[in-house]
Order: sequence, then structure tokens, then C-alpha cells
Amino acid sequence: MFEFKRKIYGYECDVYGHLNNSNYLQLLEAGRAEALIEMGIPVAKLLEMDISIFVSNIDISYIKPLKMEEVAKVKTKTVKITKVKGLWLQEIYNEANELCTKAVVTGVFTTKGKPVRISNELIQLMLNFLEG
Repeated sequence: MFEFKRKIYGYECDVYGHLNNSNYLQLLEAGRAEALIEMGIPVAKLLEMDISIFVSNIDISYIKPLKMEEVAKVKTKTVKITKVKGLWLQEIYNEANELCTKAVVTGVFTTKGKPVRISNELIQLMLNFLEG
């Protein structure tokens, strides 16, 4: 499981001082990007390989609000990888380590916007980080 921390700023919040729903997507995206970096396959490297991961589905449960100026912790784990898609579970916690948000993300591997099978080398690298 990979962890990424980031402070929530006022411009990201709604009138109630809570992180705006649309900004959760950006926080989750940053968590996945940081996980790929820690795996040794950052987005830039994937692009060199002509591979993109397009999110095809995301199911988000908002459990508890994140407040302005809190430091959020995003946990990302790889649940399933096939040659054409991956499944990731992400959780966001507040400073009190309370679960605030849960997301299940499905991504499809693509080349030039079309689904593609990834190489055995890339799938093996991702499988090394698979969590049940």
C-alpha cells in the first residue's frame, strides 16, 4: 500500500469549509500518480512506452468531510491487474486517522486512446505490488 499526504487549501473547499466533491478526484489522482512513482513506473515512463491508464470507472463513497487546512493521507493499493486493466482501492484519511473517503478505481491500459495489452514485463512489475 502506498501513502501520499497533502494539505487541503481554502480554494479547494466549498462554502462549508469542506473539500469540494470534485477536488476528491484530483486528490485520488495524485495518490495514484505517487503510487506509480514509488513502483518505479511514473506516468512519464508509461508515456515513453506509449501506455496510458484511462480511468473507466470510479466509485466514491464520501464518509466524513475533509476540512480546510487538514493534511489528508491518501492510501492506494493495487487489487487486481490483468493485461488490459487494473483495479485500485483508495482511501483518504484525515489528521485524526479517520476514514473520510473510499474509492474503487478501474483503469484501462491504452495506446493512442485504444485499449491495449500491456507487456509481460510491465504486468509482472505491477503484480509485484498486488495486495489482496
